[in-house]
Amino acid sequence: MSETAAAADAPNKMKPRPTSPHLSVYRWQITMSMSILHRLTGVALAFGLLFLTWWVMAVLCGPDAYAVFIGFTKSILGRLFMIGWSWALMYHMLNGVRHLYWDIGKGYELQTVTQTGIVVIIGSFVLTALIWLLAFTTAPQITGAVHG
Repeated sequence: MSETAAAADAPNKMKPRPTSPHLSVYRWQITMSMSILHRLTGVALAFGLLFLTWWVMAVLCGPDAYAVFIGFTKSILGRLFMIGWSWALMYHMLNGVRHLYWDIGKGYELQTVTQTGIVVIIGSFVLTALIWLLAFTTAPQITGAVHG
């Protein structure tokens, strides 16, 4: 084979391009899970806006429409949805504060990242529990006052 023929075949025999490391290469870290969960809670909050829109529309459309909305919120599925949505809101808010802390250049040490991640997870559950404890203990008093 001549040198010109070998040179013509050289571009076809290029080395394979490097590939990006796959998830199996990385060790699990709390930041990986929290990043994915932050995105998922963002999507959940967007769907929750549809629920809030339903609430506003039900108020505007009158007592019959509002009664349907209240019927759903008093169902098990409705309460699970509202509790889940409020947890997503608390998680997303606390993790957002954590990111703001990072934006000022603080908290990048591995131990601090892990600790703040744990605080966000526990804090989101504690805040959600407090919100719903308050809601279930004060709702009868508020509705009794409003409806006489």
